[in-house]
Amino acid sequence: MKNYRDPGDAGQAAASTVQDSAMELFQTAAMLLGQEQEAVSVIEEVVAAVESDPCTDPFAAHRETREQVIAASLRRLAHDSRGGLDAGAAAGEISPSSCIESDDLSAAGLTPKQLEGLIKGPGSRLRGWLDQLSPALRAVFVLRAVLGQGNLAAADALRESGSTGAEGWTAAKVSLVFRQALCSLANSLVHAGAAELPAGNAAQS
Repeated sequence: MKNYRDPGDAGQAAASTVQDSAMELFQTAAMLLGQEQEAVSVIEEVVAAVESDPCTDPFAAHRETREQVIAASLRRLAHDSRGGLDAGAAAGEISPSSCIESDDLSAAGLTPKQLEGLIKGPGSRLRGWLDQLSPALRAVFVLRAVLGQGNLAAADALRESGSTGAEGWTAAKVSLVFRQALCSLANSLVHAGAAELPAGNAAQS
């Protein structure tokens, strides 16, 4: 006898998937832009233009929508009055000697699990730190550390933003700027104290 599956269960699962997808897209836009109203506006803009049918292939639709949300968010950052996504301006923020020698999250003393805890933690401590960064440093950090893009993919996305000076982004420059952002984050965590890190996920020494 075949196991009976209530059609309502499938509908609830699909609804849950759609809700989770929408929340992830919103968080992506909010992390890049730093403003919830702007993030909502980006989601509305992208959803109105997306072509994939979420009912036919929800994963393909989510992937396409996610890529468009990232691109639309970067286009808005490109017009930020604090310098946009100018590669030259971002490089000008780099100190002669960075405290981070590797463009890996662990170099800042964080694990991916800790980073997630900081994003979701009380008062969104990571977002408070992100708000102090220039648009370019913010974009590079979110693309690399939060969204998991490599240096080359991040450089491509930044060049396609249309920002003045964005044509100067290369994988090497993304790596350099990311190390500077990691250095800033590491210093911020040191000043905040170890107690600020999510409990139970201490970085390995």
